[in-house]
Amino acid sequence: MYAAKNIVIAGADKKPVALDIFFENDPEPRPVVIYAHGFNGFKDWGNFDLIAAKFAEEGFVFVKFNFSHNGTTPEHPEEFADLEAFGNNNYSKQLEDLRLVIDWVCDPLNIYQRAIDRNQICLLGHSMGGGISILQAANDKRVTKLITWAGISLCKTPWGNWPPGKMQEWKETGVQYYTNSRTNQQMPMYYQLYTDYIQNRERLDIQKAIKSLSIPILICHGTLDTAVPVEKAYELQGWQPSAKLFTVVSDHVFGRSHPGTVNELPPAMEAVVEASLQFLK
Repeated sequence: MYAAKNIVIAGADKKPVALDIFFENDPEPRPVVIYAHGFNGFKDWGNFDLIAAKFAEEGFVFVKFNFSHNGTTPEHPEEFADLEAFGNNNYSKQLEDLRLVIDWVCDPLNIYQRAIDRNQICLLGHSMGGGISILQAANDKRVTKLITWAGISLCKTPWGNWPPGKMQEWKETGVQYYTNSRTNQQMPMYYQLYTDYIQNRERLDIQKAIKSLSIPILICHGTLDTAVPVEKAYELQGWQPSAKLFTVVSDHVFGRSHPGTVNELPPAMEAVVEASLQFLK
């Protein structure tokens, strides 16, 4: 198997996007799966290389990347080393990043082009990345399949349930802080995240986007998910009845944790990966 880590391309606002590519050494071009991580996540969270390798072993080119404003840097791809970037992240920038990653995958001058079948591109998104993947798929004819893992149904992460008083404070101060329970960092979120949503509400309408899709879709969700309740998966399928739904008794990350210290996936994650591979085949 061939794997290249932390390839750097230009993302939104010309900030770097670090990406990885995995594939078996084979002369035949393979279908591509592009993975988009969730809020407060990154491409290597929970030893994600294990998952990338499983897809590659089954005949796919697997690409995963860090959004340009997720707070990591190419030098520190698993650390939130750029909190200013994190504070300036928004859905529009993430959509631009994902488009640019697809552009890179499809570029005839890409040095990995011999391995890539540009006519078969699947977006795979976790949590917020699932919502971003739905939105991108609805506006990008290069995308031929779509998979969400614990995907959101509204672009309101993480402020969707904040009370009016906190929203007013956010507007007045320009910033709210999210505590990263793993690192104990205070992650800034500038009010521009909300204004970007208001200014681009139609473009960021996940319901409208998934209703418009005619490509094959798989929705995977844990029934014990407290971050994005499983009801969101039923919402997505209700909006697009042709989508397949796969549920497993597990949490938001399907039993994984970071840092990943074992070289095997938890049973729930294994089941979701297997369901995804069967869907792709």
